[in-house]
Amino acid sequence: MKHTSWILALVVGVVLGVVGDRMAGGGPRVGPVAARPSELPPQQRPPQRPQEDTKAVYRVPVDDSPARGPADALVTIVESSDFECPFCKRVGPATKQIEENYRGKVRFVFKHNPLPFHAKALPAAIAAEEGRAQGGPSKFWEMHDRLFESAPALDRPALEAVAKAAKLDMAAFGKALDDKRHEPRIKRDQALVTGLGANGTPTFFVNGRKIPGAVPYETFKAVVDEELAKAEALVKSGVPAKDVYARIMEGAASAPVMLPAAAGQQAAQAAPSPPQPPPPQVQKIELRPDDPQKGPRNAPVTVVVFSDFQCPFCSRVEPSLTQLQKAYPADVRVVWKHLPLAMHPQAMPAALAAEAAREQGKFWEMHEALFQNQAQLSPDQYGVQARKLGLDMAKFQASSGAAATRARVEEDAKLGARVAPQGTPTLYVNCRQVVGAQPYEVFQKMVDEQLARTAELRKAGAKVDGSFYERICEDNLKNPPKG
Repeated sequence: MKHTSWILALVVGVVLGVVGDRMAGGGPRVGPVAARPSELPPQQRPPQRPQEDTKAVYRVPVDDSPARGPADALVTIVESSDFECPFCKRVGPATKQIEENYRGKVRFVFKHNPLPFHAKALPAAIAAEEGRAQGGPSKFWEMHDRLFESAPALDRPALEAVAKAAKLDMAAFGKALDDKRHEPRIKRDQALVTGLGANGTPTFFVNGRKIPGAVPYETFKAVVDEELAKAEALVKSGVPAKDVYARIMEGAASAPVMLPAAAGQQAAQAAPSPPQPPPPQVQKIELRPDDPQKGPRNAPVTVVVFSDFQCPFCSRVEPSLTQLQKAYPADVRVVWKHLPLAMHPQAMPAALAAEAAREQGKFWEMHEALFQNQAQLSPDQYGVQARKLGLDMAKFQASSGAAATRARVEEDAKLGARVAPQGTPTLYVNCRQVVGAQPYEVFQKMVDEQLARTAELRKAGAKVDGSFYERICEDNLKNPPKG
């Protein structure tokens, strides 16, 4: 289940969200806790994250998803899961106990959510879907159980062993893996559940009620009992049992439902004390030619920012970057990399909207609009901003939902999981790491140091051109700064 740590609160003065895979069991643990947030002075306390309404009901259509249990069961439990996620495996006994103790009253439905940080998750999902293609829902569930039994061994030989044990046609199975035959259907599941804020795994929806993480049996039981009582009341009122789930879905939400922010929250955040920078680290960050960037392409200093549109600290670092580019217009370029965290339900949808705007040449305009309206992020808001920017709405909608757009964001996120494990924002100044929403002075000092080094390299014959970023990163890797 998701774990959140307050990182070096007294020293750094910022709290960094743990990378999305934390819920799914991936990502390293962070350092020791220095102080509880409640023990800090008000101006140093991290912002309270918006709280999701635990009573909200979400629209999760069953459609053609694999299901087991009677179609007229009064409680439908939709599992959004990832075969490589250790917590998804760990929750299995609790769901089995629910299935046994509520037999005839509960059906289970599976939705795929192979996290980008798990390289084996998508092939395993394809393997399960190929089982269904060959043998229907019963074969899917057999593959489902066998894959979780095999995990974490989910490489190609392990998948083939599972398929052979399930008596699948191995030639067809191998071709399905090679061709990624069922990937569009899997990505459709993923788009649905992440749009509902289920960016981490496992996430369950009990008659639409969201339960994130590998919770114990007792947690499931409490929600199932509540929803079963509501469903029985619907049946008594005249709703046929087979129509109960559809009736519940009629009034369900299609985006995360957040509770109003606590009073006084903004006042407590108004004057945070300037954080001190952590010791610098150096890592080579590969850039794509079409990564969103502003500033001269041959600038001697490149700032790569791994960020999340819903992260409050990411919005705080933006003024520092703006000031930096105003102070060094010919010397600094900023390059954006997506790192939507699982704890932020609108981070991925917002990233997709920004990418759809990029395709029409309006990434930075959408970027600014999303941060300016951070508290109102929602599917409707993305459309509003796209219209304000004069985007072609048909193209915008198509791109926002395209598998290629999501794959691009996930490519960034996979890189971010490796080079920015502390969370967001994490930045690299000529491949030197800066963690957190640091003040302008921290970046100014690093830029001045890099400009001084640039002058030395120029004297040695280096050209400050389109390849200079690679050159100075190599220099920083060979001569990492101290402290």
